[in-house]
Amino acid sequence: MKITRKDVARKLADYLHHKITLDDLVDWAEEMMMEADFESHDFEALRDVVSRLGLADVKAFGMTWEDCEYFLSRLGYKARIEVTDGSAIAAVEG
Repeated sequence: MKITRKDVARKLADYLHHKITLDDLVDWAEEMMMEADFESHDFEALRDVVSRLGLADVKAFGMTWEDCEYFLSRLGYKARIEVTDGSAIAAVEG
């Protein structure tokens, strides 16, 4: 299985959007380190980011927002946060 920077960025985005858990992200990264073939022209960045994601559940390593920004930038992506007013949603649901 060939892994690209887009694959890794998508998986990290899924985690940041709470579509997958940290454990899911770590499991995926560990599996990719054992079984995947990293795209050659991004090999170093892919290997470094995926190996670090595989350690994100270890307390000594952890993973901060700044880490996520850095990983995405190494892959050629930029993270952006959108903050919305949830009170309108609460009023409709209530």
